[in-house]
Amino acid sequence: MPTPDDFRRIALALPETEERSHMGHPDFRVGGKVFATLGYPNVEWGMVRLMPEQQADFMALSPAFEPAPGAWGRGGNTLVKLAEIEAEVLETALAAAWRERAPKRLLAAHRL
Repeated sequence: MPTPDDFRRIALALPETEERSHMGHPDFRVGGKVFATLGYPNVEWGMVRLMPEQQADFMALSPAFEPAPGAWGRGGNTLVKLAEIEAEVLETALAAAWRERAPKRLLAAHRL
């Protein structure tokens, strides 16, 4: 089971990712765009920004995934219960979120 430190390490290992803060929570950005957040709604959770169809796929894969509340969730923002997710699945979800937000030049340079 990944910890918040594992979530951070995995996210920051993705090319040109930087950590900032958004609404009092650490977030992870590529090309200035947020693709993941840590600690929302509390320290037991992370969030990955997926496409809605990807969200459905990850939710079918593991009960650790659930849509964020309201329009955010309908748009693909997906909460991840860290205590219930396997590290490999978390890595896959973070990479998918990174790909959705990364600039085209990065996508062309990195096969993730």
